[in-house]
Amino acid sequence: QVQLVESGGGLVQPGGSLRLSCTASESIFRFNAMGWYRQAPGKQRELVAQIRRVGSSVYGDSVKGRFTISRDNFKNTVYLQMSSLKPEDTAVYYCHADLIQGDSTEAVWGQGTQVTVSS
Repeated sequence: QVQLVESGGGLVQPGGSLRLSCTASESIFRFNAMGWYRQAPGKQRELVAQIRRVGSSVYGDSVKGRFTISRDNFKNTVYLQMSSLKPEDTAVYYCHADLIQGDSTEAVWGQGTQVTVSS
């Protein structure tokens, strides 16, 4: 069973930075895309950033210019570098991957890591 293990969450002051990591139990080339979603209390889960198998990336509007997604192919790891953090970035961040299964894909989720931005 494919697993995604996240790390790097925590408490940070507004304006600060954090880096999240998501390591897959399989080669990241088995995934059509990998990325991060987040969910704040009382809100729907939303896309933060995603990097596709071919290397292109997309970002949610609220994080553009502040967050950067990258990957290390040899470590099967995707990173989310978060800068200029705001209190509204507070949420549980989930790693997500689209596992290629023949002609379709299967969504795989990590367990989530809490990010709290507060003074």
